[in-house]
Order: sequence, then C-alpha cells, then structure tokens
Amino acid sequence: MEEHVKSGRRKTAIASVRLRPGSGKIDVNGRAFEEYFPVPNQRLTAIEPLVKINGTEKYDLLIRVKGGGVEGQAAAVRLGLARALVEQNEELRHEFKDSGFLTRDSRMRERKKYGRAGARKRFQFSKR
Repeated sequence: MEEHVKSGRRKTAIASVRLRPGSGKIDVNGRAFEEYFPVPNQRLTAIEPLVKINGTEKYDLLIRVKGGGVEGQAAAVRLGLARALVEQNEELRHEFKDSGFLTRDSRMRERKKYGRAGARKRFQFSKR
C-alpha cells in the first residue's frame, strides 16, 4: 500500500493531506493533532471520513495547512482526507458523496464595496 496525497480547500484555507498505512499518528504542521485543533468539534470535523470507515487506527496522516482560520482549516483537512481515502479505495466514493465529504464548500467572503461600511452594510444615514 503506497502513500496518497490530496489537497482540500475551504474559504482561504488550503490543506495537503498525506495518507499512509500506520498506527493512527496524526501530525499537523509539525505539531500534534490535539494541539493544533484544540476544540473537540474541530478534531471531529477534520477526521470525520476516517471515523466513518473506522480507520482511525489504520492510517498515519501528515497534514500541512495554511491560510484561513482553524475552522476553515479543519474543513479543508476533511475534504483532502476524503479525497485521499477515495483515491486509495474507490468503493468509498458513493458513501462519502452521500455524506457530503467530497463536496467543496464554495462559499467565500464577499468583498467590501466602496461607499459602504462592509460588503453590504451601509454607513449610518443622517437626515440633518
């Protein structure tokens, strides 16, 4: 069994996930998984595809993430991990597609417009 490398994205976060057979060790940017994603919900989001196939003890993950916030990075890791698992075992594609793991969340931050306080918010109106 060889190593599979896939990338995932969410907002401005980009994650590169290396999947290799192992004992369940997860390394994120040179730090421990629990240290990088301190909130349990973020950890669950990131390894959801592995949990679904009961593979948390079967694979070692080497993850590199940059950009965005921690929540966006966790979602990017989830997409990259799902893609790597599908590349390794094509039979998982249907199951992951139904769970929404292979869908790239395309929602991005809307840019600020001129003459406005933000993307849509206006400055306070003064009649006099």
